[in-house]
Amino acid sequence: MYILGISCFYHDSAACLVRDGEIIAAAQEERFTRKKHDFNFPINSINWCLKENGISARDLDFVAFYDKPFIKFERILETYLTYAPSGIRQFVQAMPLWLKQKLWTPEVISRALNYKGKILFMEHHESHAASAFYPSPFEEAAFLTMDGVGEWDDASFGLGKNNNVDILYSLRFPHSLGLLYSAFTYYTGFKVNSGEYKLMGLAPYGECKYLDLILNELMDIKEDGSFKLNMKYFGYCNGLRMTNRRFEKLFGARARKPESKITQKDVDIAASIQQVTEEIMLRVTRHVHKVTGKDKLCIAGGVALNCVANGRILREGPFKEIWIQPASSDSGGAIGAALLAWYKYLGKERQADNKNDKQKSSFLGPSYNDEYIEDFLVKKGAPYKKLAYSDIPEAISNLIIEGKVVGWFQGRLEFGPRALGARSIIGDARNPAMQSRMNLKIKYRESFRPFAPTVLMEKVSDWFKLDRESPYMLLVAEVKEDKRKELSSDVNRLQGFDKLKAIRSEIPAVTHVDFSARIQTIRREDHHLFYDMIDAFCKKTGCPVIINTSFNVRGEPLVCSPLDAFTCFMRTEMDYLIIGSFLLDKREQELVKKDLKWQKVFELD
Repeated sequence: MYILGISCFYHDSAACLVRDGEIIAAAQEERFTRKKHDFNFPINSINWCLKENGISARDLDFVAFYDKPFIKFERILETYLTYAPSGIRQFVQAMPLWLKQKLWTPEVISRALNYKGKILFMEHHESHAASAFYPSPFEEAAFLTMDGVGEWDDASFGLGKNNNVDILYSLRFPHSLGLLYSAFTYYTGFKVNSGEYKLMGLAPYGECKYLDLILNELMDIKEDGSFKLNMKYFGYCNGLRMTNRRFEKLFGARARKPESKITQKDVDIAASIQQVTEEIMLRVTRHVHKVTGKDKLCIAGGVALNCVANGRILREGPFKEIWIQPASSDSGGAIGAALLAWYKYLGKERQADNKNDKQKSSFLGPSYNDEYIEDFLVKKGAPYKKLAYSDIPEAISNLIIEGKVVGWFQGRLEFGPRALGARSIIGDARNPAMQSRMNLKIKYRESFRPFAPTVLMEKVSDWFKLDRESPYMLLVAEVKEDKRKELSSDVNRLQGFDKLKAIRSEIPAVTHVDFSARIQTIRREDHHLFYDMIDAFCKKTGCPVIINTSFNVRGEPLVCSPLDAFTCFMRTEMDYLIIGSFLLDKREQELVKKDLKWQKVFELD
C-alpha cells in the first residue's frame, strides 16, 4: 500500500512516500527548484518520489495533506475581523492565493497528479506530532510540538502509544513561541522563516540585557511554560511586519536593516530572546513530564530546530531520552501526514525498534550513480580522477589534514535542513583559520556563524559533554574541559565578535565562544563511507572530529544533483570536490576554464 504525504503553501514544501508503513522517499521542493524554503505545490518532489519507486499516481492508495485549509482560513478571517479595519492590507494581500489555490487544495492535488483516489486532511500539529513519534525508537512517549502557527494551534503536547498519537493540550494563536522568536528575527534584520538559526548563532556573543524588558513588557509566562503575549507590540495579526512602532520604541531603535552592520545591541537582544526561549521550553517539558508521567519525549515543529534549547532539555530536563524529528519544520509534516494515514486512519500495527529509529538517518532523497556522474562530468569537460571507493577515505582524509576544503557528495540526499554526510562541505576542525575562511570565501555568509562538528559515535564522550547519539545535528553540548585551551584574562574581557579571536579548544573551528558545539554523531551503519573517512582522519591525527557544514552557499538550498554540486564548487573557493568516486581538483578546473571553447561547454543553467 502506497501513501503520499504532502506539505505546502507556507514554507518548506515537501513530499513523502510511505509503503506499508515504511518511509521510502522524502524530498523538499526547494532542492529541485533551487528556491530556498519554496512554498509552492511540491510537484517536483512528488514526481521524484513516484518515479524513484517505479509507480504513478494511479498506484497511490491515499494522499495525505498535512493540515486543514478551511480551519486555517477561518483563523485568518476571524483574526482580520478582530483587528479590522487595521489589517486590511494584509487581508487583501493574502486573499488571492487563498481564493485561487489554498481553498481548492483537493482540486489542486487531483489535477496536478491526475489522481482520483481518497485525499485525507490532517491537523497541522497532529502531523508534527506524528512525524515526531511514529519514526522514533519509542513504543510509548510524550510528544511536544512548537512552531509559528498551524490552523489555530501553535504548540501542543500529548501521548504517543503503539499506533496512536493523542493531543492533550494546545496553545492557541496568537500566543506563539515560534512567532515571538520570528519577531525578534525580523527586528534584528534577518529573514523570517529562514534567519532564526542566525539569531540563535548570534546569542552567545551577547549579554541578556533585555531579558527583564521582554518578561515585563512583552509576555506573561506561567510556571507550566504557557504564556500570553502583549499583542500591542506585534504586527503579525494586523500588518505586514512582525513588529510595530511600539516594539521599536520599547527597544529604543528601528528594526535593523538587512545586511547592515550588526551592533552590540542586536547581539544582546539575540542573547535575551534565546534565554527566554530556553526557559519556556524547559518549563513546558517539565510540565509535559508531570502530566504524562513518561520518561521519553519526542519533539517536532520549527522551534525544535533550536538545538541550544534542545541541549538544555536533555541536560536539565526530566526526560531520560528525547528524539527530535530532523525535518522539524513544515517539511516534516509530509512524513507525519503519511504516517497518520497508515497508523491512525487505517489502524495498522506499529512496532518500535528500541535501538534504531525509522528515519533512516534522514537519507531519503535522490542519489546518483557513477555512470550518471561521469557522463555529466565528461559533458562539462571537467577534469577528474576516478578513485576506487575503498581509496576515498584515505584520499579525502589526507586532503583535510593538508588544510584543504572539500565538497562531499555521496549517496542519498538528506531530508531536512542539516547536511549529515551526503551533501556536505568538510574541513579540519583543528585549524583555527578554517571558520573564517569557510564562512567568508566558501559559504559567503556572516563571519560569526559557527560550524558544526561530526564526530565518531564511539568517541563523542571523549571530546564533548554528551553521552548519547546526536545523529541529526540537533543537540548542542560543550567541549570537554580537557580539550579546551586556557584563556588569558585579556581574552575573557573581549566583547561581541572580538571573542572570535580566541582559540578556545583543540578543535577551534567548531567550538563556539561559549565552548559549545552543535554535534552530529556518526555510526558506520548510518553512512559507511563518511564514517570511514573520519575514522581514517582520526587514525592519522588522533582527532575523531571534522567540520561538517551544508553543501551550499548563503541564500541557496542544499545541493541536490551533480550539476548543483559542480556549480557550487566552481563558484566558491573550495579546493576539491569528491562526487561519487570522482575527485575534482579546483586548480585543474581553473586551468581549463581559461579555454574559451571550454567556457562554452560550462553552462550552469
